[in-house]
Amino acid sequence: MKIRQIEPTEYAVLKDFLYEAIFTPEGVEAPSKDIVDRPELKLYYEDFGKGRGDHAIVVEEDGRIVGAVWTRIMNDYGHVDDDTPSFAISLYKECRGKGTGTRLMLEMLDFLRAQGYKKASLAVQKANYAVRMYEKVGFRTISENDEEYIMVCEL
Repeated sequence: MKIRQIEPTEYAVLKDFLYEAIFTPEGVEAPSKDIVDRPELKLYYEDFGKGRGDHAIVVEEDGRIVGAVWTRIMNDYGHVDDDTPSFAISLYKECRGKGTGTRLMLEMLDFLRAQGYKKASLAVQKANYAVRMYEKVGFRTISENDEEYIMVCEL
């Protein structure tokens, strides 16, 4: 397993990983893949690399990207202010539960800290098992609605 910065020629994989990041509760049918073409989701990957706060780290196994964590300063579900990058993270299902997501999160938090950011944010559905991992790496809930927590990590 190799963790590294994404190459500009690989930005298109973020669209695939955004779909993988969509939390589907047990027993609920997954949405169709074109859900990521909705305007509120396109902002996670469209024109990636051109905006302030656009950073991505991938994990590679046997020459294949199997996971990604990326940030953007965008008006997404986890937006807290115009200086705080929002997180997205996803791994293919077969790569989950092995600590890889935690390693990716820690790598990105270290990177953002080194870049001078003061905090990072994310939104996560309350039923998502990843909530515990986010807390483990330093995120704390600052607000919530019926379905989601908005979390911030002070860097």
